Amino acid sequence: MRSVPITRQGFDELKKELTRLRSVDRPKNIKAIEEARAHGDLSENAEFDAAKERQSFLDARINELEYKLANAEVIDPSTLSKEKAVFGCTVVLENVDTGDEVTYQLVGPEESNIKEGRISVASPLGQAIVGKRLGDEILVNAPGGRRNYELVDIL
Repeated sequence: MRSVPITRQGFDELKKELTRLRSVDRPKNIKAIEEARAHGDLSENAEFDAAKERQSFLDARINELEYKLANAEVIDPSTLSKEKAVFGCTVVLENVDTGDEVTYQLVGPEESNIKEGRISVASPLGQAIVGKRLGDEILVNAPGGRRNYELVDIL
């Protein structure tokens, strides 16, 4: 088994989702299956088919979350060295061409959310940042073209 690096916040969010799926969504869906079954002929019952399909989705997501949580390695960003960019740290990048600055936290794929400033270490930009030190140049081939950044701070 491979450990999955995750921040405390990401771990807590996955636990919260798993609890909701188990205690709210799954029981609600079981009730929907029972109600659809009560309508009679299951061979032509679209509600029953939809509820069974939803049940499969819920069970798969629950299994996925259980696996990720069981294999999670929670990393506390406050204990990390600020000498180079690593998983969990927050970095400030300056776009060399425009001078614009952006701040990102490097997280796992499950936690990434660009609107909240969290990018996956598995993304092209995340991969380019990991291991860099202050002042290093970061070149990224993005869908919108090649981007050139400088690592100006590790928070």
